[in-house]
Amino acid sequence: MSVTPRISARTVRLAGVACAATALTLGVAGTASACNISEFSAEASCTGEQGVITVVDKDASGTPATVTVFLGDKQIGSQDVKGTREGATVTFKEDWQPNATYRVHVKAGNLVDEDIKPNLTTPSKACATTTATPSPSSPAPSTSAPSESAKPTPSAPESTTPAAPAPSNSASPAGGSDNLAETGASSNTGLFAGIAAALVVAGGGVVFALRKRGTAKG
Repeated sequence: MSVTPRISARTVRLAGVACAATALTLGVAGTASACNISEFSAEASCTGEQGVITVVDKDASGTPATVTVFLGDKQIGSQDVKGTREGATVTFKEDWQPNATYRVHVKAGNLVDEDIKPNLTTPSKACATTTATPSPSSPAPSTSAPSESAKPTPSAPESTTPAAPAPSNSASPAGGSDNLAETGASSNTGLFAGIAAALVVAGGGVVFALRKRGTAKG
């Protein structure tokens, strides 16, 4: 038996083993590089004052996938993504509330059809909200001191002296009896009346005496 056939048979066996090992290695590598749910992650954050939910796909095989976000039974949004080794990102605008739970579902052909685990829980602090500014139609109350014109002017004290009576233009009645009454001289009316009566009697006596004298002379 020659040496040459033995070497050839051994060479064939070694080549077969090498090929099988190579195929196995490629199969394992191919399985490892296939799209997998573990290559997806989700996070809730803020962009300025806007809340967002960000999903990152680090599938190095670049298998197209569809990412859908749910809040309970309500669908928030759905986007397509093609992963990369560095990570491809899709962003959903969502004004999420603190400590809310979202479900993120991934569908990638026949390889992946499941939710990212665990579910996404938002931070305990919401994104900042804009402070309302006062309306121009509602001016702020003025803090300036009141002007001098607004201060109350003290009124002049009321006089306690009775005003003098205005002079009357009407003619005074004869005898001045009204004026005496108005000036408080009504208490002397009896005296004046007595004097006047005496003068009348005296005058009558004088007239009677003169007449009698004239009769006697005639």
